[in-house]
Amino acid sequence: MESIQSIKQRFEIIGNDVKLNRAIEKAIQVAPTDISVLVTGESGVGKEAIPKIIHSLSHRKHAKYIAVNCGAIPEGTIDSELFGHEKGAFTGATATRSGYFEVADGGTIFLDEVGELPLTTQVRLLRVLENGEFLKVGSSQVQKTDVRIVAATNVNMFEAIKKEKFREDLYYRLSTVEINIPPLRERKEDIHLLFRKFASDFGQKYKMPTIRLDDDAVQLLLKYRWPGNIRQLRNIAEQVSVLEESRLITLATLNSYLPNSSNSNLPAVIGSEKKEGDFSTEREILYKVLFDMKSDLNDLKKLTLELLKHDSEKVQEENENLIRKIYGDEEEEYTEQEESPNKILQLPEPYTEKPIVKTPQQEDKYHFAEEIQEEETLSLQDKEIELIKKSLERNKGKRKAASAELGISERTLYRKIKQYDL
Repeated sequence: MESIQSIKQRFEIIGNDVKLNRAIEKAIQVAPTDISVLVTGESGVGKEAIPKIIHSLSHRKHAKYIAVNCGAIPEGTIDSELFGHEKGAFTGATATRSGYFEVADGGTIFLDEVGELPLTTQVRLLRVLENGEFLKVGSSQVQKTDVRIVAATNVNMFEAIKKEKFREDLYYRLSTVEINIPPLRERKEDIHLLFRKFASDFGQKYKMPTIRLDDDAVQLLLKYRWPGNIRQLRNIAEQVSVLEESRLITLATLNSYLPNSSNSNLPAVIGSEKKEGDFSTEREILYKVLFDMKSDLNDLKKLTLELLKHDSEKVQEENENLIRKIYGDEEEEYTEQEESPNKILQLPEPYTEKPIVKTPQQEDKYHFAEEIQEEETLSLQDKEIELIKKSLERNKGKRKAASAELGISERTLYRKIKQYDL
């Protein structure tokens, strides 16, 4: 069995990170077997190196190795690419064609971005993994193949399974052994080594002196999050090598090539964006509105009961904050633009038997009020209708006087009359 260091030299893998070494060690251990392997990791971390290591150390190393980018093949043709098709199977199929699984018989197929496979293709792939059988598009003849499958994805497979974009049974078939490649931001000690390697390669390629970083630029390099991982680091090294005349790169120069580098050392939330069709936020808002309405209704019941039992002025003083919470500011309470036709009328003050000296201008408006018993079963709506009827009778049908007596606008009174068909 080859050592990890010899494998790194053979496949030009740079770095001494513990997680990276463990991933390479796993690849060396599973290579002699025919176990299916799933390589996971973010885009740009170098997942394609693992299938090459596995194939080169397996007994299939003299057979074909085919890498297929599943995300780059259109959904309508991917079955034909993987499994082949018969002549006349579809428009444009002028000849019989062999697919990758037939061509790579005895070898290894690397399915990159396997999470992008259509569900119909996933069913065909599951059959190949189970018994090595497949059907060409347009054919009824079952064919056999002996192919080892190594797949890779940057998709969260459990999320994809939850959203029914990937079959759970296929996932467990592919991930007999799972190898995870760590992102570049977790390999701090390897970042500068990789940059120097890329800078040296581009210096030779473009026949110019190799660029170097000063101390401040190195610190910026280590603090940056590298969302594009090794692929982004390589591109930055190439840009700086080609565009900068000075071979010593300063902090300011490197900073101009790094997008959002000012926030590079701040924590970031990865993969938390809401997808289209996710109604969790709407549900939470609706629940909050319902709970608030229930709370307001309970407060209103409590306040109404207190008004029925006790003197209204005393209740208003003791429950001033509660009244403001339910009805808002008094200044805005009776503006006609904001009045609602379903607004509950204010209950009149309870009738008192104390003798009151009345002037013509101070006529008692509430002599009609009756003592309300606790066991009274009339609803607020019934009481409201009764109050309106009595007020209209006393004021001989004059709505303006009745509305003033009830403490509501004439427009609101008109709406109530229409609503209750009075």
